[in-house]
Amino acid sequence: MPRTEVTRKQHTWGGAAGLALLGFALLYRFFPDALHLQPLEPATQGVAGVETSRAGRPANWSAVQGDAAPVVGEGNELEVGTSFADAVRMGPPAPVSKEVAALLKKARKAEGAGALLEPSEAIALYKQVLAAAPGNLEAHVALERIGGAMRDWTLAAVGRGDERAAQRFLSVYDELPHSDREIASVRERVERLQQTLPLLAHAAELVKKGRGVGGGENALAVYRQVLKLDPGNRLADAGLAAIERPHLDRALAQAAQDDFAGADATLAAAVSIRPGSQAMLETHTRIDDLRRQRAQTMLAQARSALDAGNADLAEQLARKAQATSPDLAGIDRFEQRLRNARLYASYKPGQVIRDPFADMAGNAPPVVVVPTGQFVMGSAADEEGHLDNEEPQRRVRIDTGFALGQSEVTVAEFAEFVGATRFVTDAERRGNAAIYDEGSGRIADRRGMSWRNAYDGSKARGDLPVVNVSWNDAIAYLQWLSERTGKHYRLPSEAEFEYAERAGSTTRYPWGDGNPEKIVANLTGEGDRSPNKRAWSHYFPRYSDGYWGPAPVRTYPANAFGLFDLDGNLSEWVEDCWHDNYTRAPRDSSAWVNPGCERHVVRGGSWGSDPLQVRSAFRTSAPADARSARVGFRVARDL
Repeated sequence: MPRTEVTRKQHTWGGAAGLALLGFALLYRFFPDALHLQPLEPATQGVAGVETSRAGRPANWSAVQGDAAPVVGEGNELEVGTSFADAVRMGPPAPVSKEVAALLKKARKAEGAGALLEPSEAIALYKQVLAAAPGNLEAHVALERIGGAMRDWTLAAVGRGDERAAQRFLSVYDELPHSDREIASVRERVERLQQTLPLLAHAAELVKKGRGVGGGENALAVYRQVLKLDPGNRLADAGLAAIERPHLDRALAQAAQDDFAGADATLAAAVSIRPGSQAMLETHTRIDDLRRQRAQTMLAQARSALDAGNADLAEQLARKAQATSPDLAGIDRFEQRLRNARLYASYKPGQVIRDPFADMAGNAPPVVVVPTGQFVMGSAADEEGHLDNEEPQRRVRIDTGFALGQSEVTVAEFAEFVGATRFVTDAERRGNAAIYDEGSGRIADRRGMSWRNAYDGSKARGDLPVVNVSWNDAIAYLQWLSERTGKHYRLPSEAEFEYAERAGSTTRYPWGDGNPEKIVANLTGEGDRSPNKRAWSHYFPRYSDGYWGPAPVRTYPANAFGLFDLDGNLSEWVEDCWHDNYTRAPRDSSAWVNPGCERHVVRGGSWGSDPLQVRSAFRTSAPADARSARVGFRVARDL
C-alpha cells in the first residue's frame, strides 16, 4: 500500500476516534442516563439561613441543591465545579468497581435525604468513594457542593446567634473542599459571634431590668458596642428595634390625641436609636397622615365658623390647622377668604354690591368694594397747580375695607328717596339753585331750580347725576338708604375719595402728568362746544369728550378700581369738614370732622372745571347748604 494512502487512512481513523471521544464525553456530560451512569451535578452553594433538624440536617435539603442563586458571605465566591471544557478535556470517566458504585448509590440517597453529617451519611460515604477511587469526579463534585452548604449553614447559625451549631458546621466545612480566603472569612464571623454573644446576653438582661436607654449603663450602648464589633449583626439590630418600638408607639399615641408637638419630640429623641430605620420612616408617615387629617378637619371647622360669621373663631382654628400641618392644602385660599371677611365682610375687592330694600321694592345704588392699601395724599410743592391747602403730604393707610358708589347718585335714585319720604331739599326750601346760564356763560342762581333740573335748568333725565343737592340733602338721602337696607351708608371721607380717585396712580391726574391722549372722562376740552357754540377759556388741548354739561353716569371708562367719573362729570361732597391744610390730619381713612362745622370738602373735577382743578390732589369747600349744577355726590358703604 502506498505511503500516502497509509497516511490518509491514519488521519481518517484518528479524526474518527477524536470525534468518537468528543461525542462520548458530551453524551456522558449531558445525557448520562443513556450510558446508565450517575450524572455529575455542578457544584452549587446552599441557601444561607436554611433551617436544620435536631440531627443537624437541613429541614429541606433540596434547598441547597439545583440552580439556587449562590449566597456569598462577606465577598467570598464559591469556585464553580467541573465545566463543559473540563469534561471534554478529561474525556470519559474511568470505570468504577461494583463497591464504588454501591457507595455512590448510598451516598446519593443519603444526600438526597439530607443525611450529611453522621459517620454513615453522605459526607463519610463520598469520602469512602474517594479512598477507594481517588479520581472519582462525582464524589469530588458532591463534596464541593456539600462544603458550600456547610459554609452557608455556618453563616446562618451565626446570624441567629447559635454558636454551638456554627462551630459544628465550621469544623465540617474545614474538612471539605474550600478556598483559604473563604474559610478565613467564615471563621472570622464565628469568632465575632463568640465576642458578641456575651454582650448580646448582657444587653437583653438590661432590657429586662428596664434599662434600655437613659443614664448609666444601658442596653442601647451595649447593642451599639456589638454593632461596632460586628456591623450588620441581626440580633443587635433586633434588640435596638425592641428599644425603639415603645418610643414609636408612644409617638403614635400622642399623635392620635392631637399632641403632635409631643409626638415630634418623642420621635426626635428616638431617631438616634436606629437612624433611618424602616419602622421610624413608617411611623413618621403615619403621624404625618394623622396630622394632615386632623388639620383638614380643623380647616373644615374654620370654614364653618366663617360661614356662621365668627371670624375670630375661624382664625383661631385656621392657625391651629396650619400649625398642625404647615403645608396643608387649601390654607392659602382660606386665609384670603378670611382676610376678605375681615376687610371686606367676605366680599372681594372690585365686587359690585346692590343692597335690596328691606321694606319696599328697589335697591340701593350699586357700590364697588375698594381694596385696602396706602397712598401719599396731597401734592408736592413743585407740582404744577399746587395749592397750600394740599400739604403737607402724608402717607395714609386704608386699613378698613369699604365700598364706594360705582357712579354718582342719579336723578332717578334721588327721586325714589324724595317720593318715599316727601323730603324737601335746601334748594326747594330756599327757592333757588345755581345753574349754567348759556347767555352769560357762567354759573348763576336762578329761582325755581332744584334737583329736578339739569345743569342748564331743563328737566333732568333720570340717568344723569343729580345736581343742586347740598351736603345736608346728601346726608338725608344716606340716612334713608341705611334705614331701607340695614347697612351703614355714608359719604366717603376725603382720604377715601382721593385714594379711590388715584386708584394706585401717583401722577398729577389719574391718567398721568399731561393732557389725556384718549377720552377718559367728562372734562373741559378744546373741542367742546355749548349749544350756542361757546368754548372753554381754560381747557385740555386737543381733547373733546362730546358733552357740555354732565354726561349720563358710566358714559366713560371705569378706573382701575371699577369706579366711574371720579375725575370728571361732577365735583362731589365728602364727609370731612374743611381745614386749610393737612396739619394734624388723620393718617388713616377716617373723616376729619369737627362738630358743628359749616363748610365741607368738595373733591374731584367737574364738567366745567379748569384743568388744574381736575388734579387728583385738588380740594375746595362749600357751605353745607350750597347747591350747584357742578356738584353732586356718591355713596359710601361700610362692610
